[in-house]
Amino acid sequence: MRITRHVMYKEIFDALPLPLTGTILGIDSLKYFRGSKNLILDRVIIAKDASITETQYPDVNMLSLPYADSTFDVVISDQVLEHIEGDPYQAVEESRRVLKPEGIAIHTSVCIHPIHWGPKDMWRFTPDGLRYLCRNFSQIVICGSWGNRWAHALFFLYDGTRDWKVPVFHWHPIRILASRNDPAFPLTVWIIARK
Repeated sequence: MRITRHVMYKEIFDALPLPLTGTILGIDSLKYFRGSKNLILDRVIIAKDASITETQYPDVNMLSLPYADSTFDVVISDQVLEHIEGDPYQAVEESRRVLKPEGIAIHTSVCIHPIHWGPKDMWRFTPDGLRYLCRNFSQIVICGSWGNRWAHALFFLYDGTRDWKVPVFHWHPIRILASRNDPAFPLTVWIIARK
């Protein structure tokens, strides 16, 4: 698991009614919600019988999703919003449109991060910014961020720090750094909102 995502996925998974069931739209990637070589999950995040539609951004335009209203129980866009070539509010509203009543949207993004592929890198968000984008949802289940002064300093000195993997050993300095969070210094941000 990347150091920048360690706290984020733990808090997201702790806030969700797991496993996720029903119809799920994954915009760009669900690898961290399914488990991967970089993330060994200690619980089932997506039920085996869930109906999953996985798309790739920018092949599917998040500004105009090709799905009918109220199609999905869950919409997940993981590290996509910063790449939207257009109005990110419209993208979030599209996720709300395709959600069934009471459905949940999970959006993750970056606050402080170098320019990166996507194919373009357009936006940065604070937790307040994500809340504002999700203002038409009926409930904000959780909105959070991860970062700290030490991580900021290391990332500015050596960009490769972002790709450090978090060891399982609780005593390891990288794990200690990954577990410290100061909301005044966000690097990554996330939100879960209910329609």
